[in-house]
Amino acid sequence: MVRTIFIVSALAISAGIAALAYFVNINWLYLFILFGPLILVGLRDMLQTKHAIRKNFPVIGNLRYILEGISPEIQQYFVERRTDGAPINKNSRAIIYQRSKNLGSTHPFGTEMNVYEEGYEFVTHSLYPVHVTEEPRVTIGEGQCSQPYSASLYNISAMSFGSLSKNAVMSLNKGAQKGGFYHNTGEGGVSPYHLQGGDLSWQIGTGYFGCRKEDGNFSDEMFKENATRPEVKMIEVKLSQGAKPGHGGVLPGKKNTPEIAKIRGVKAGTTVLSPPSHSAFNSPEGLLEFCNKLRDLSGGKPVGFKLCIGKPQEFEDICIAMEKTGYYPDFISVDGGEGGTGAAPLEFANHVGLPLYVGLVMADTLLKKYNQRDKIKIIASGKVFTGFDMLKALSMGADLTQSARAYMLSIGCIHAQLCNTNTCPVGVATQDKRLMKGLNVNDKYVRCYNYHHNTVHAFLELMGATGASHPSELNTDNLKRMAEDGDVWTYTEIIDSWHMISKLRGTTATKKAGVAQ
Repeated sequence: MVRTIFIVSALAISAGIAALAYFVNINWLYLFILFGPLILVGLRDMLQTKHAIRKNFPVIGNLRYILEGISPEIQQYFVERRTDGAPINKNSRAIIYQRSKNLGSTHPFGTEMNVYEEGYEFVTHSLYPVHVTEEPRVTIGEGQCSQPYSASLYNISAMSFGSLSKNAVMSLNKGAQKGGFYHNTGEGGVSPYHLQGGDLSWQIGTGYFGCRKEDGNFSDEMFKENATRPEVKMIEVKLSQGAKPGHGGVLPGKKNTPEIAKIRGVKAGTTVLSPPSHSAFNSPEGLLEFCNKLRDLSGGKPVGFKLCIGKPQEFEDICIAMEKTGYYPDFISVDGGEGGTGAAPLEFANHVGLPLYVGLVMADTLLKKYNQRDKIKIIASGKVFTGFDMLKALSMGADLTQSARAYMLSIGCIHAQLCNTNTCPVGVATQDKRLMKGLNVNDKYVRCYNYHHNTVHAFLELMGATGASHPSELNTDNLKRMAEDGDVWTYTEIIDSWHMISKLRGTTATKKAGVAQ
């Protein structure tokens, strides 16, 4: 019926066009140029069998797919409010852009947030604020490393060359050099673009890229060659990442150029899958022995591991193994199940792994339980975008922080969420030379530096407002959250009420409060 209507309509339109051409004396060629493509699209839609809407509604049915294709842009630019939007809301994106461009980040006319809504978070300030101007540094590896590292409170989290373009990697590394903070390489190995002078935390993933034998197993010799570079300050063994804990990384074949394949030690043009687990060890004791081995091979540089915590008992098993063997990592990076820059199956991104702040508290609690907290630094790795996010993470157990998406935004990412398609429109997450040429390294590295500098400054002001003069003085008493009934809870009270944490402590929860988001 619909096809009959379309054919009759097409004939009627054709007759109308013919009549118009006859009476108005319009050249037939112009009419064909104007209406011919629509007729051809209609015929194509009628003959195809894959899409019911296009077959039943030729031509106009294509509007459905066009609108679907641009719906993320419509949502981002016209629909979402400043306080919502996922995975990063518009206010957070705006403050990153403003700080990276040195435009300031003041906000007029009061907050747009509902301060009485359940989940609203705030800090209690002091009548006697402290003026803090110099960023405190955090020493990692002191005591068991011959080359300990003095780290910034805010750093660049793991993003590989391959997932990011060479221009993006160079921008981040030059920014890290200018600002004196470290740049995590991601599991893709140390590329020439990481060697622009910035400090590196070299991440070793399950694929052992950059320290890999032909059979995919770990190579002592190749590791030593890269680990002893002067730019490499720390080594991070990745057990899991927040985007897809329990699932290996993926480099799509379209992004796996010959250059990237050479750095990683794989075949160009193939989709590279990292195994879910390590082949170099398979137990808590094995993990610690592996970290100890890497410390020796690197010449005494700090070595730690990164994970998104899942089963509490497994993290406690690591603590027990530390007590048993006497081997300790220099740091532990705690990632959150909120995800990160890595593309992941939706089930993993949405439903696997503890959220960052729950994982932070758990790691801090268990390390204290076994009297190991003073030996190990905890790095909060996740959605840390502002000075408040830094203060929250440091109050809830971290010693320092790192973020990936925030620094992507600082160098021009527009939240297009096309990272896994090789079509990033601003040249950040692509290997398409046509697209990456738009990313000017000399401009973007300054923006990376500006964002770090201004965010750390905001944190210091906020910390001083609480009356604390050093991050070690921060705690969960000053961090508060609105509850469902309008009551106000400190995070100390909320954490004490978590059954999971109480069980780890060996105590019994007596209250119930909302879980940190």
